[in-house]
Amino acid sequence: MLSQHGAHLVAALNPLSSTSLLTSLGALGVFLVLFAETGLLIGFFLPGDSLLFTAGLLCTSTSTHHVHLSLPLVLLAAAAGALLGAQTGFYIGRAGGRPLLERNRNRYLRQGAQRAEVLLARYGHGKAIVIGRFIPVVRTVLNPMVGALDVPTRTFTIWQVVGGLIWSIGVTVAGYALGSTIPSIDTYLLPIIAVIVIVSLIPIALELFRNRGAARTSATGDRTGATGDRTGAARDRNSAAGDRPRSGGRHAATHAKRDADQAQAPPAKPRPRALPAPRLESNV
Repeated sequence: MLSQHGAHLVAALNPLSSTSLLTSLGALGVFLVLFAETGLLIGFFLPGDSLLFTAGLLCTSTSTHHVHLSLPLVLLAAAAGALLGAQTGFYIGRAGGRPLLERNRNRYLRQGAQRAEVLLARYGHGKAIVIGRFIPVVRTVLNPMVGALDVPTRTFTIWQVVGGLIWSIGVTVAGYALGSTIPSIDTYLLPIIAVIVIVSLIPIALELFRNRGAARTSATGDRTGATGDRTGAARDRNSAAGDRPRSGGRHAATHAKRDADQAQAPPAKPRPRALPAPRLESNV
């Protein structure tokens, strides 16, 4: 009987659905999803944000859902999955190095790696590790990338614990607080999850927009510089070409004027030959 029930739950499990994961696995599903999403590259597609928020909703006493979870157990599972998963990803990156990410052909993982590099370059290791927790796909790629960059283990551990606890416990408590404030909020679970997904994608959209703007500005500057160089070169050629005809024209005018003066000048008169001096004869 128990085996049939377990088989039914596994068959009904949808890894992309937060409610399906929580209904089938409960707090264990929270641990497994967060561990895979933050520690294993294959977990980039898992719904970490929406899963935490939904788990918090299902811990409230006002929930009308047939599944009710324990808040302390969910918080423990969330924190353990987020922290152990990130540390595992770090050691995978330390062992495999950058080729581990470069060999991956998945487009989303490559884009996530690019965004992770931007975060590391802009904010440094500590802030990037904390901020990356709140960006889907980036929190999957960032941990092995930091390990591949030979970041000290102590530095990574401190910041990943800070970011992991803020993210996992913060999102779960936010769902719990909303569910406790608004009765029967879980009846609007699908719209809420959609909003969470959209909000979690905002940092990615902003980063892509910023990168495209920077690339467009760089391309425009390159084209403007190339146009300016071509214009300057053309101006120099025209100037050199203009100097040559003017110089030749001056020489030609000088020769023509000299020839005209010579033609108009009267012929030179022949100079008279000097007569020989008379010889004086002496009569002595």
